[in-house]
Amino acid sequence: MTLSSQGSRVSGRSRWLALVVICLAMLMLVLDGTIVVVALPAIQADLGFTTPNLAWVVNAYLVPFGGLLLISGRLGDLVGKRRMFVIGLCVFTVASLLCGLAVNQAMLIAFRALQGAGAALASSVVLSMIVTLFPEQREQGRALGVFSFVQGAGASIGMLAGGVLTQRLSWNWTLLVNVPIGIMVVAATLMVVERDRGQGLRAGVDVLGAVLVTAGAMLLVYVIVDTGPAAGRWSLFLLAAVLLAGFVLRQAKAATPLLPLGLFRVRPVAAGNVVMVLTVAGMMGFQFLTALYLQQVLGLDALMTGFAFVPTPLSNAVVTLWLGPRLITRFGARPVLAAGLAITALGLALLARVPVDGEYFADVFPALLLAGIGMGGAVPALVGVAMSVGTPEHTGVASGLLNTVQQLGSAIGTAALATLAAAQTGALLASGTGPKEAAAGGFRLAYLGSTALLVAAVIAGLLLMPARPVAARSPESTDSQRTP
Repeated sequence: MTLSSQGSRVSGRSRWLALVVICLAMLMLVLDGTIVVVALPAIQADLGFTTPNLAWVVNAYLVPFGGLLLISGRLGDLVGKRRMFVIGLCVFTVASLLCGLAVNQAMLIAFRALQGAGAALASSVVLSMIVTLFPEQREQGRALGVFSFVQGAGASIGMLAGGVLTQRLSWNWTLLVNVPIGIMVVAATLMVVERDRGQGLRAGVDVLGAVLVTAGAMLLVYVIVDTGPAAGRWSLFLLAAVLLAGFVLRQAKAATPLLPLGLFRVRPVAAGNVVMVLTVAGMMGFQFLTALYLQQVLGLDALMTGFAFVPTPLSNAVVTLWLGPRLITRFGARPVLAAGLAITALGLALLARVPVDGEYFADVFPALLLAGIGMGGAVPALVGVAMSVGTPEHTGVASGLLNTVQQLGSAIGTAALATLAAAQTGALLASGTGPKEAAAGGFRLAYLGSTALLVAAVIAGLLLMPARPVAARSPESTDSQRTP
């Protein structure tokens, strides 16, 4: 049985059970992006990291994660999505065990990189598995809503879980907790997720294209998250640009391209990825900034900071699991997406006025509530549009592309907005402003940057996305229409 026929041949109950397993795996992968953040001070004290080197506990995970998604998605199309999913989970679980047992800096950073590689292999095919399991629009909307909730709630849950595990046990358990979960998810996947055959490696793998895009994407993520000298970073950025440009040229000529360029001529797919990078850049920067504001300005500890984010996943759940799919079915993706992003932008705009003597319920809670509501409607609509590739054979690469865009948007947004906040804080300190007021001033400016990114996402969605749903076309059919 192939995955393309799975949506019609597998019973509804089995499909929803498979979705639960897939989403549990994705929750584990998303949690790992934030659960370690709260444990960083304990890791620094135990293993003797310097402050600059400590960032690589996070960055070592992000670099291979962002760089390997596209090639992993294509391999999922060739060798089978379930097989790629299970391989990735196994790599991630073993790496989590090794991370938790690390006794020095080099071991931890190396095994975090291996974790990132496993996360890329597994998560690259998740969206394609979901859209092929649920081909009917209404059910697909509900399934993507569940998936979007898991993604959105995972970051907040990760911060809360990281605080609890670090304070009650040790930092090692923020990583070791993945081991029993990973084993359980792998076993459940083999039992409830149907095996698909894939196209086979004989369909062709563009090895040169894979090398170019992997090296270029990993280098680009490295440049974004690195804090080294500006001159060296610009040189690496130019090298990444050259590699990625070479990848595009290669795809135009390759007999079996890794990323069919015709995919970008499918209007919903191209528009969805543009809106996604703007949305994720604004939202990930918002989460990072808010965690710092709560601790550095309002004085909350790590555990209370985790609890402070709870309104976002709760309000997100109400919309994604109940209201959002109904609105998408009735009104279409574009208006729901625009309304959701606009509500989120309003929440971020409220944070642009946070005072130095602020209170959580008066100054932060409303924004977190609006962000959960807005993203609960926007993300399922956006994912559904961006995955409208037309043929099951390209859902893996479309999933890998969308996940790559998400990771790049996350890295770009966090780095750019953190830099903006730091620059404003430094300028205020130099002018004689007190430390807390200067920090609050930096956050206010960065929140304006987050708001601007979400407003840009609204405008891009309204301008680029089709007003009405259209039948998605495959990259090949799009290309064939251009052939004389």
